[in-house]
Amino acid sequence: MNTIARLPLLAAACLCVTAALHAATTYERTYVEAYAGRPALPKPVAVVSPDIRSDTSATVVKVHFVVDADGTPSHISVPADVDSDLATALRTAVSEWKFEPASLNGKPVATPVVLPFRITSS
Repeated sequence: MNTIARLPLLAAACLCVTAALHAATTYERTYVEAYAGRPALPKPVAVVSPDIRSDTSATVVKVHFVVDADGTPSHISVPADVDSDLATALRTAVSEWKFEPASLNGKPVATPVVLPFRITSS
C-alpha cells in the first residue's frame, strides 16, 4: 500500500481515537463545570475516574475527604464495608484530583467533602 492510500486510514484512526477520548472525559468535564461560580465549595479542576472491575455490582459509595487550602484532597476515607479493591480504586482516583479550594472572605480554606460515586456494572 502506498503512502497516499494510507493517509485516509490514518486520518480515520485518529478520528476514532479522538472521539473515544472525548467520550471518556465528557462526564468528568461536566462535573468540573458544575462547580463554576460557587466560591463556598471546592471546585474540581482535574477529575480522574476510578479503575473499577467490570463485575462490580451497581451501588453508590460515599467517599469522605478534605480539600485542603491548596486544593489537594487529603484524609480520604471509604466506608469499611466496601470491597477492598473498589475502596483502593476510589482512594487512588480521588487522590489524583485537583481542586480550586473553597474560599471564605477571599481566602482559601480547607473544606470537608462527601462525594457519592455511582458504581455501575459494565
